[in-house]
Amino acid sequence: MVNSTLEDMVLYLYNDLDGPKKMQMNSELDANWALKEKYQVMKESYDRLNKMKLFSPRRQTVEAILKYASSKSVINSR
Repeated sequence: MVNSTLEDMVLYLYNDLDGPKKMQMNSELDANWALKEKYQVMKESYDRLNKMKLFSPRRQTVEAILKYASSKSVINSR
């Protein structure tokens, strides 16, 4: 029976689980093939993202987002 959540899997991936929960996740991954497959897909995505070269957004894009956020916060604060 799977007792771990998706959040637990993410924490496990980032090595951020405490001892007992980490041991439980290890056991579940060993015992449940489908869960292990999902974890493997998540790990492959994590590895690919870490290898990607990131680019900064264009200045115009950031300004447009800030302008939009500013206009929405004025409307919502009324």
